[in-house]
Amino acid sequence: MRVLLIEDNTDFASLLTEGLGKRAISSEHADTLAAADLRLASTAYDAIILDLGLPDGDGVDWLNALPEDRPPVLILSARGALTERVLGLDSGADDYLVKPAEVDEIAARLRAMMRRPGARTPVVLHIGGLSFDTASRNVSYDGVSIAFGRKETDFLELLMRRAGKVVPRESIEAVLYGLDEAVTPNALEALASRVRRRLSEAGADGMLHTVRGVGYFIREDAS
Repeated sequence: MRVLLIEDNTDFASLLTEGLGKRAISSEHADTLAAADLRLASTAYDAIILDLGLPDGDGVDWLNALPEDRPPVLILSARGALTERVLGLDSGADDYLVKPAEVDEIAARLRAMMRRPGARTPVVLHIGGLSFDTASRNVSYDGVSIAFGRKETDFLELLMRRAGKVVPRESIEAVLYGLDEAVTPNALEALASRVRRRLSEAGADGMLHTVRGVGYFIREDAS
């Protein structure tokens, strides 16, 4: 399971990410609603964990504005009054937990949400013979699996979701590395080179393109 954790307390987010990881739940952190919007625009998640008091807005208002095909949402907030819980659930949250909450219960609530009828089904992206399963994170070409690291997989997904369009390098770096991670000047070029090489070795030569100084894009033809 892959979740988006929207939480402005970075220490708490780090502890929760570590705890969920030990329970086979991969999570990515956004510390503002704007950062969450950026991640949701480029990455498929199975669920969202949402704090309500964010630096750039209120989580309930943000939740009300989400499209209908959004992932299930678990509100995790210190707002524990009955009126707050009712408001959150009536605004579209699939579940509500009051802080502090044990990691085991958070993980159990996430699993329960995914078992409910109507939970978002996994998306499989296709470009020619290249396939990417957003749930299993498996990449294959003509049915043969290709081994990628996590950032390589995230990079490929970002491009496949915008197939044929140039994705600016600034947008890619913001999604892959965030604001707190140190990034060397050639990190993205090295990442793209590894992805291009593995695609080529699998027979998908010429799919990944570089627009120098601008960004990257992927398409089926090699022209």
